[in-house]
Amino acid sequence: MNYSQLIKELNDGAPDSVYLILGDQSYLSQQIKDAFTKIIPESERSMNIGSYDMEDTSISAAVEDAISVPFFGERRLVMINRPYFLTGMRTKSKVEQNVDDFLEYLKHPEESTVMVIFAPYEKLDSRKKVTKALKKVAVTVEIGKLRENEIKKLVTEKITAAGFNIDHDALDRMVELTGGKLTAMMSDLPKLLLYNNESKEIGIDSVNGLVSRSMEQNVFDLVNSVLQKNPKQSMDIYHQLILENDEPIRINAVLIQQFRLLLQVMILQKHGYSQGNLAATLKVHPYRVKLAMQTVRKFNYDQLRDAYIGLVDTERQMKSTNRPPELLFELFVLKFMKSVG
Repeated sequence: MNYSQLIKELNDGAPDSVYLILGDQSYLSQQIKDAFTKIIPESERSMNIGSYDMEDTSISAAVEDAISVPFFGERRLVMINRPYFLTGMRTKSKVEQNVDDFLEYLKHPEESTVMVIFAPYEKLDSRKKVTKALKKVAVTVEIGKLRENEIKKLVTEKITAAGFNIDHDALDRMVELTGGKLTAMMSDLPKLLLYNNESKEIGIDSVNGLVSRSMEQNVFDLVNSVLQKNPKQSMDIYHQLILENDEPIRINAVLIQQFRLLLQVMILQKHGYSQGNLAATLKVHPYRVKLAMQTVRKFNYDQLRDAYIGLVDTERQMKSTNRPPELLFELFVLKFMKSVG
């Protein structure tokens, strides 16, 4: 089930007993929480809605709430957040999670309770017994990896609902600047609506002036400037990232990830992978794959490989020497550009 289908199901007043909302998409998660909240009459919400964070509360407490009879109402809503025990990740939580009660509940979910598990993770550990049991029972809604057209549709609907219009170029630019991140786009919308309040038309100029650039977009620009052998632009972008309080070691790590992605996309494309297959196989945002596909058309394998190896060596020096990180990056840029002639 997708987001739109879920909202329609809830609006029709026919919710299932257990839902799994999978993916790290905070804007959609909040919209979904609001939609579930509305299935409980406002006068009953204080007594019949429970929300539990698994990093500081036991799953048993949530289950105990779920099996309780609704208080002067027809339904209870129990929302479970950050269920790290469904993943293989480590956590600093001091709460010992005994999932036996949860497993028993999943065998016979309470008919008068709607349980919603919000898992803000890329994936769950499908080998775990509790994960298998949950997926067998729950209606799963994946919100983490939206396609570009889905993101544009959601943003356009929000803009239209506010009585505004946005042209295609401006919408494309929003996607580009935010790295295709829906939450970032929605966060910048109020500024655009306020600025264009008189005309009710959102154009590319206001998008360029008001929408915040994501680090990923800055890194993408940096990658292109390096590959295009433009040392001044490369260092200008690098210093801008430093001014925005990004650590040199983190910038370098993201650059390594980006060049690794470019190499993977280039190799897999030669084996016949499409954009959709690449995103699924590499487990990255579809928009990042789209940008990578555009980039690899302009460069050859040796250039990408040399840049990747150079950045890995730069990272090693950043960690093992006292030389200034900015100098090490500048030396990488100059050495790479000299090597590709």
